[in-house]
Amino acid sequence: MTEIQRLKQRVKIVLCLFMIGVVLSGLTAFSLEWELYILFRWIGNPNNQFITSASGLADWITHVYRALQVTYRQYPFIAYGTDWLAFAHIVIAIAFWGPLKDPVRNRWVIEFGLITCVLVLPLALIMGPLRGIPFFWRLIDCSFGVVGFIPLWWCRNMVLRIEKLASTGAPAAVS
Repeated sequence: MTEIQRLKQRVKIVLCLFMIGVVLSGLTAFSLEWELYILFRWIGNPNNQFITSASGLADWITHVYRALQVTYRQYPFIAYGTDWLAFAHIVIAIAFWGPLKDPVRNRWVIEFGLITCVLVLPLALIMGPLRGIPFFWRLIDCSFGVVGFIPLWWCRNMVLRIEKLASTGAPAAVS
């Protein structure tokens, strides 16, 4: 197997894992009320000393769960917004099909992903306070950008290496 083939295989593996993560992250938006109920039952439980002693986490989860319950019951169409959020995640994952097939020609998709990961940070840090989101939760939101950035950065570097090897006439095989 040549070094180019090996690098392309690694890019495909990392991109597949990234795509799965994006889809799974999006799918959670479909069942938000149920997921919050589970989290509320676990974290909002006053017998859970570890969580209740955590600075405001149990209160925040309880607050969000109750707000979502009321909203979904009185205004069920609001959930349609999170349905579209889930759909957008799936569409974004599909966009990475291009680099999966030809990472060099579709490097721009990886770069698009890197830009969007960076943009998660200002969105969370600017809009979070405007929407009343606690700081610790904004950090969790920021972590999605950071966690997504790392594999995409690695993929981009491997694609650049593939381009360089292809332009210099890479050796036929790597020992």
